[in-house]
Amino acid sequence: MTDRAARWLIGAISLAVIVVVAYLLLVHRGEAGALPGVAALPPLNACLNATSAALLTAGYVFIRGRRVGAHRACMVSALVVSTLFLVSYVTYHALAGSRPFGGQGWVRLVYFPLLVSHIVLAAVIVPLALTTAYRALSGNFARHVRIARWTLPLWLYVSVTGVLVYWMLYHL
Repeated sequence: MTDRAARWLIGAISLAVIVVVAYLLLVHRGEAGALPGVAALPPLNACLNATSAALLTAGYVFIRGRRVGAHRACMVSALVVSTLFLVSYVTYHALAGSRPFGGQGWVRLVYFPLLVSHIVLAAVIVPLALTTAYRALSGNFARHVRIARWTLPLWLYVSVTGVLVYWMLYHL
């Protein structure tokens, strides 16, 4: 695949993900009485986010130790786990809609900025992660390293804040 074709594919996938998620969050209303198993998806999503964060951290430690094979395995696994998260997240919101935040007082001043930063950076991370993975898999390691320096901390932030948003939404 040429770099140009890869850019178009990454752009198309990223745009499709952003449009679908925006529609589900801003327009779509879930059905009352959604299937009972749907309630298991938010904790699953938090676990997938936590797993992604652990894999990203391990991958970083491995590459710092020049263990390229272990790094690659962790990073590909993080991409797979994040994709599973996205499928589960879209499924949940398509079936159940969005859950309003019930916290009161000062916690709202923490929750909403955290949520907004999480959502914005989650949209940004889609093309960044795909581009970073493409550059590594195509052997363009100099360009991979340049973008990975941005992708890793943002992806970690999105993964960790995903767990925090879940915890605040369902356990406060």
